Amino acid sequence: MTEHPEMPPLQGPLRIAAVIPCFNEALAIGQVIDEFRAALPDAEIHVFDNNSTDDTAAVARAHGAFVTHVVLRGKGNVARRMFADVEADIYVMVDGDATYDLSGVRGLIDRMIDGNLDMVVGSRVDAGDDAQTYRRGHRFGNRLLTGAVAGLFGGHLKDMLSGYRVFSRRYAKSFPAVSKGFEIETELTVHALELRMPFAEVPGLYRSRPEGSESKLSTYRDGWRILRTIFKLFVSERPLLFFSSVAAVLVLISLVLAEPLVVTYLETGLVPRLPTAVLVTGTMLMAMLSFVCGIVLHTVTIGRQEAKRLRYLAIPGVRNRALP
Repeated sequence: MTEHPEMPPLQGPLRIAAVIPCFNEALAIGQVIDEFRAALPDAEIHVFDNNSTDDTAAVARAHGAFVTHVVLRGKGNVARRMFADVEADIYVMVDGDATYDLSGVRGLIDRMIDGNLDMVVGSRVDAGDDAQTYRRGHRFGNRLLTGAVAGLFGGHLKDMLSGYRVFSRRYAKSFPAVSKGFEIETELTVHALELRMPFAEVPGLYRSRPEGSESKLSTYRDGWRILRTIFKLFVSERPLLFFSSVAAVLVLISLVLAEPLVVTYLETGLVPRLPTAVLVTGTMLMAMLSFVCGIVLHTVTIGRQEAKRLRYLAIPGVRNRALP
């Protein structure tokens, strides 16, 4: 029986950075920073203030965090700056609204290191302190959207929209953020699924907001934006499947329209409905063009995925990264 050698020990201390996107969270951000400081005393804490109109930045500085101002509104715009500006081996991203219990963040990091993972998602479990902590509409929408992503891209996540995640450096530095707003969580998940990165979920308590603070989420508006993002990612990352499906529908329509024309021609030798025959021909040509587009874009997508994977592989993993 062959014995496998143990993984080499970590070289030097890990650099851990907490990255916190914020917009008008003056009432909550101090609590988030203090919880991070208690759980991860050696971590750098970075607050990315998304052009807030309250005292979010001042409160964050008073609690000892590094503050970066991001003028362009939207969580996706903030994520681009976070991963570009902060240098670390492990990134802990959490919303600045104090709804996530950070006492177990060390467990998420240990899960990443022990499993040599690239992403760990803190899936939300209602703390039970407020009947509206995790609204039914959000729960249903989360299940629907998570199921849609699982069906299109694979994977087994239960809480795709969680804003509490731990990333490896090679994940952060290979992530080409495109989204502008709250749909960024969808893009984060699809990036891991697309490159077949190892990831896991760890349950964590989800609490009600501090009294007086207001949620920035809209169940219907943000749900629609996330659906649009899923559709765009489906077209860009699975073009052969998408355009082949369109081609199949067009072929079916063409055959249904052509059936009475063929029957009439066989019986009389005539084609009396010329406009319908032209429509059938055009529809079949559109189906062929759609299928060809799918093949061409599939080749482009493979090249793009290979480029992202090469970028991903060029960065050391958390277990074997070089000495800083």
